[in-house]
Amino acid sequence: MNGASREALAAARERLDALTDATSVDAAQLADELAAVTALLDREASLRRVLTDPARAGEAKAGLAQSLLGGQVGGPVVDLLSGMVRSRWSQSRDLVDALEELANLADLTAAEKAGALDDVEDELFRFARIVSSNTELRAALTDRAAGTPAKIELLHRLLGGRADVATERLVTRLVTAPRGRSLESGIESLSKLAAARRDRLVAVVTSAVPLSDTQKRRLGAALAGLYGRQMHLNLDVDPEVVGGIRVQVGDEVINGSIADRLEDAGRRMAS
Repeated sequence: MNGASREALAAARERLDALTDATSVDAAQLADELAAVTALLDREASLRRVLTDPARAGEAKAGLAQSLLGGQVGGPVVDLLSGMVRSRWSQSRDLVDALEELANLADLTAAEKAGALDDVEDELFRFARIVSSNTELRAALTDRAAGTPAKIELLHRLLGGRADVATERLVTRLVTAPRGRSLESGIESLSKLAAARRDRLVAVVTSAVPLSDTQKRRLGAALAGLYGRQMHLNLDVDPEVVGGIRVQVGDEVINGSIADRLEDAGRRMAS
């Protein structure tokens, strides 16, 4: 998002944080209701254009949102949407993207409150790896001819009882409502959102052999020192990786035997 939409999303996220800070608010229910509003506005192009029309008064748009959704979703979601339509949006679809992000953030907040955010991050990464290595599974989850109930049942068999409930909810929502994204890019976006929840970066670390706990701690500390942010390590093993280890942080890739270089950098920063 750019310009006005970025500012509007930032304001909406602040309002969501204020809501979910209240112990009386069920973040998972909030996520469900935000997802339902996302689906509605994704389908109804004319409605979202009206709700983002800069020529209409903000209060009039808020009143329309309240009249449409009052009684259909809870008061907190109505208030969130009312505040969002009072803001300016660069494009009408940005409003839908923002609502979807808020729904995902609400589920991640629920996981964080339950002390499961680290597990969710790891499970999203593992699920992405499983999908990329299993063409039949990927085809089943992305087949447009397959019904939504069948996809939900498949995901429940895969994740139910094996992954945190927030992971299953996030992945199910992505698979059943991809909104033009590939499965891989959608999961990557969810992983970044989970990492950003704690203001940290994600490093995808591929090594020829599994790293020991000591190596993981040293690598995480060195990368945090180099990038100036806390780092979440997503670990994978590939015997054919060049140089023994490969680290990717965003678009930056470091190949080769980097352990000594990272440790040296960490020692220099410590001194």
